[in-house]
Amino acid sequence: MSALESFFDNVWVDALWRLLAVLGLMVIVVLALTYVERKFIARIQMRLGPMRTGPYGIMQPIADMVKILLKEDLRPASADRIAFELAPFLAFVPVFLTLLALPFTAKWDVRVLDLGLLYFIAVSGLTVLGYVFAGWASDNKYALIGALRTAAQLISYEVPLVLAVLALSMLAGSLNLVDIVEKQGRVPFIVWQPLGFFLFMAAAVSDLSRRPFDVAAAESEVAGGPWIEFSGIRWSILYALTEYTNMFALCVLGSLIFLGGWDWPLGLKWGWWWQLALIFTKTSVLILVVMWVNATFPRIRVDQLMSLCWKLLLPLAFVQIFLNGLILVYGWPDWTFLLTSGLGLAAAGYIIYSVIPVGAPSRIVARSNA
Repeated sequence: MSALESFFDNVWVDALWRLLAVLGLMVIVVLALTYVERKFIARIQMRLGPMRTGPYGIMQPIADMVKILLKEDLRPASADRIAFELAPFLAFVPVFLTLLALPFTAKWDVRVLDLGLLYFIAVSGLTVLGYVFAGWASDNKYALIGALRTAAQLISYEVPLVLAVLALSMLAGSLNLVDIVEKQGRVPFIVWQPLGFFLFMAAAVSDLSRRPFDVAAAESEVAGGPWIEFSGIRWSILYALTEYTNMFALCVLGSLIFLGGWDWPLGLKWGWWWQLALIFTKTSVLILVVMWVNATFPRIRVDQLMSLCWKLLLPLAFVQIFLNGLILVYGWPDWTFLLTSGLGLAAAGYIIYSVIPVGAPSRIVARSNA
């Protein structure tokens, strides 16, 4: 075998099957999450959820997929054809590319990057282009308003998200996701950075445009968001496939950088099957947290959404970076990370509870009478 043939056999073929494995995983995850979310929210609301299609409604995602594939693909007569056709792919492709930089075990990944953490944040931020294209190309005022809301929301919350992961990378001393997992050791970074975890999850829920941050697709205001004119397979790519894949990718990232990934608490002495099971268990917990927040919290107003980002989350992220740098420079003990970050989290909770009236109705009435 020549050197060229050996190169293609060892590098490209291996990368290709890993890429196809990630693509197949993504399809399975999207189908599973649509079913899990409907059953999980139904349980919260004391309903049964899907029950008729298959045992306990387990075949409902397959039925929905067939229905979407058979639906007619419509396009408004006055729509911009090129932008309308490109919008679903501009929204989905960046989300898919983020999966390629995520290590699922110590030995299984598509590509490990030295700047993998920054690559993930940078590429995932390109999804906003697809939503802007969709709103502009639809020639629909509601779609355009939804697209502008989405752009403002995603760009705003991308800033505290970047600062939160940078503050965490200061503890690990690396932007390589594998190194970050290995540096956590016996204590995951969520213990030392609870405020950073809160900032990350808040920005992640906002990136997914889920309650309480679903102002982009608020049915009572903009009738469904930037994808209102899309149907069939284009709607499924722009909305369902992109959203659930992005949810899975963000929760995998959170499990890697905050929950110890595959290394905690079992360590590397276990096989890769156990490491994979550990990653998916932690990812599933974060996904259920996102779904729980979506099912139980009310939508906040647009002005509250932007104020929460620029007046609270962003200053707290800067404070977290400053305190981490101070502790690292002067070599203070590790428990000071928990102390400073915990105080910041407590301050954030108090401010949110005081400013945004999401508590008992008596608080809202008292605030309106004041």
